[in-house]
Amino acid sequence: MKTVKEVAEITGVSIRTLRYYDEIGLLKPARLTEAGYRLYDNQALEKLQQIMFFREIEVSLAGIKEIMENPGYNKEQVLLTQKALLEKKRNSLNGLIELITDVMKGVNTMSFEAFNDDDVQQILDHMIECISQEELERQIKKYGSIDKMREQMTENLKNEQTMADLFKWYGSKEKAVEAALQSTGNKEDLVPQQNENEEVYRQLAIAKETGNTELEKVSVAKLAEIYKELFKLDNARSILLDLAKEYLKEEKLAEVTDAQYGEGVAVYAAHAIYNYYGV
Repeated sequence: MKTVKEVAEITGVSIRTLRYYDEIGLLKPARLTEAGYRLYDNQALEKLQQIMFFREIEVSLAGIKEIMENPGYNKEQVLLTQKALLEKKRNSLNGLIELITDVMKGVNTMSFEAFNDDDVQQILDHMIECISQEELERQIKKYGSIDKMREQMTENLKNEQTMADLFKWYGSKEKAVEAALQSTGNKEDLVPQQNENEEVYRQLAIAKETGNTELEKVSVAKLAEIYKELFKLDNARSILLDLAKEYLKEEKLAEVTDAQYGEGVAVYAAHAIYNYYGV
């Protein structure tokens, strides 16, 4: 048996809180001494530990009491659920820490200044300069003329959703423009990232079949590095979360991925990304 003071020292839960838990019937002591002092046995300490887990995942005291008083309460199942929720919370914090760390490296600050005409024309000039003559002719044929092609691409770059995505991924107009101007248009430059990307999806397929959560985590971390290099990003969190959303929303995109790497890999990749970032 342990006194309320000893329990407070062991668990870090204050004496006042333990007394309050007793008052509301959430955690009763095993017994009281003749002088009225509370004493707690191992069973009470185990119950307190579960309460602490619930509080860590921000369940209200009333909610905890309702759960623990339920006749169908299964301690093992509850612990598994708590573990999963705490892991999700940890992953979310790790993702935010990674985001802050990467953004600090680039000394990046959020800016919502929109692209002006000079920005757009600079990007279009660079893109046209970089693409092959064959691809340029194909695009001109598609739009009717190079002026109409530029007009449509200008409209695309100034689209509200496009702007929102770019700000979310890069953090500022300047970063987005800088990334666009780093593109060489040389497909051979993309081969290493494409090969690494394919390897990541093969690993995700293996993780899906074997239930290997560590391989899943390593694969998403590698995918993040690929996207950072490919799109010249400080951090890949936002763009990968958008990719996950698209996998779950766009059946055709998921079908293409599944056709290459196996049934269900796209949805698995989406949830793997969500798990990695604690979403």
